[in-house]
Amino acid sequence: MRFAKYHGTGNDFVMIEDLDDRLELTPEVIASLCDRRFGVGADGLIRVVRGHGGLDSMAEADFFMDYYNADGEAAEMCGNGIRCLAKLVYDGGLTDAVELDVATRAGLKHVALETANGAVERVTVDMGPPSFERKAIGMSGEPTETFIGQPLKVGGRTFTATAVSMGNPHCVLFLEDSDDLARMDVPRLGGVVENLSDLFTNRVNVEFVKPVDGVLETRVWERGSGETFACGTGACAALVASSLAGVVARRGKVRFPGGLLDLVWGEDDRVMMTGPAVCVYKGEVDDDWLAAASRGRQQ
Repeated sequence: MRFAKYHGTGNDFVMIEDLDDRLELTPEVIASLCDRRFGVGADGLIRVVRGHGGLDSMAEADFFMDYYNADGEAAEMCGNGIRCLAKLVYDGGLTDAVELDVATRAGLKHVALETANGAVERVTVDMGPPSFERKAIGMSGEPTETFIGQPLKVGGRTFTATAVSMGNPHCVLFLEDSDDLARMDVPRLGGVVENLSDLFTNRVNVEFVKPVDGVLETRVWERGSGETFACGTGACAALVASSLAGVVARRGKVRFPGGLLDLVWGEDDRVMMTGPAVCVYKGEVDDDWLAAASRGRQQ
């Protein structure tokens, strides 16, 4: 099985072309491929399918992004991953279009490619409007209520938090001026918030945000993947939540450990995200390793 390794601002993916929708990847194989010691290593896996990939409600799609977290669980959307998909299909000659409609489990997403010398350098993604109702996020409580600027006690301290869906669920935690983002125990606190099952019924992605000179300095704990170097939908959530809090305007930059993303929350309520995509290398999975991985023994 051939694959390619891509990243978007340090958020990395195993990319597999399956244009005719023939492969069936089990959660065990996906988790094994994403394992950083015994596999290729990645924050998630993307299977690239031509057309709508069986999502008939998006029949007009050019490609389907079949995205999985590192634990092998299917996820709704990945902002950094969809930019990598756009680069893969254009640079690989699968399309010559510089605007594409990509089907995802979170709906149809429109992407615009910035190219130079025949290769994609940056991609702008229409991430759609944010949703704040509990039913959209997957939160317990009154379905139409919101959770904006509310106290959330985690790990012995209380954060101001906002929950938002960008096609997948996010909980944005705002840090105090005295907090050192680099010293924040993101693995411990993020893991606790992700699994607050009495509040988030399908787990949640967690952003730790601190505005510095107009830039939203952010670290992210991704549901099913752990701490990652960046998160596209998380960047959108961070900007939207910070804008509602009056911290930044509706246009701004979000900086992750892996780099910067440019965000605009338009007057039409749609969030536009722009960032890079990079191909790192291509390779083949060994047949014996793949057979062992399918039995849950990737070592």
